[in-house]
Amino acid sequence: MKPFLLSETHWSTLKDTGVELAVLPWGATEAHNFHLPYTTDIIETERITADSAGRAVKKGAKLIVLPCIPFGVNTGQLDIKGTVNVSPSTQMSILKDIAFSLSSQGIRKLLIINGHGGNDFRQMIRETGMLFQEMFICTCNWYQAVENSDYFEKGGGHADEMETSLMLYLAPELVLPMQKAGKGSARKFRISALNEKWAWAERKWRKVTDDTGIGDPTLATKEKGEKYFDAVTEKISELMAELSKADINDLYC
Repeated sequence: MKPFLLSETHWSTLKDTGVELAVLPWGATEAHNFHLPYTTDIIETERITADSAGRAVKKGAKLIVLPCIPFGVNTGQLDIKGTVNVSPSTQMSILKDIAFSLSSQGIRKLLIINGHGGNDFRQMIRETGMLFQEMFICTCNWYQAVENSDYFEKGGGHADEMETSLMLYLAPELVLPMQKAGKGSARKFRISALNEKWAWAERKWRKVTDDTGIGDPTLATKEKGEKYFDAVTEKISELMAELSKADINDLYC
């Protein structure tokens, strides 16, 4: 049992334990090419958050990790069987309720660990922060914590070399043989600005990719996944440790 994981601890342990920081992992349930499970974002985010928290505790952090939220924003994938969408407005309601619960218990810091590209908590944090001004709420995308190109040869962003390597390390029993994987080829917008990233529109997933993947997974290995996992969790553990020790009334220098 890990006492810093709410899912594994007990009231008898937690009631007299000081908690400076609550950590909320947030994933999604969606198809990941033909070879990775629907729960890929959940598995990755849960394991990265738990390992990061364990490292942070060793650095002196006083924190508690909440259970992972398994559903994310998947409005562009509603026609893919098995995908479950939770709209931003619903996420906002969940976040406000969680913030209210934590605030009522005297926990003033909340870190959201995001594991799904369709989730964007920044505007929700702005609005929730107005309601709970005594709290400090922030978020990070674990998949942006380190430079992926330092570990992987091919990019993509969804069921690609990075995610496949990570899953080969974390849950190899759930990864199908690579012969079953699609190529992960993706079509681009006909509008150039949308490809240049300074303009944005939601992608309709079935029109962009034939196998639901974006990025070639064929060069993935367990060894790459392990090295990447270690680098990401170490980086996030530093954030957790700093947040735990921070004075939210004195954050600027």
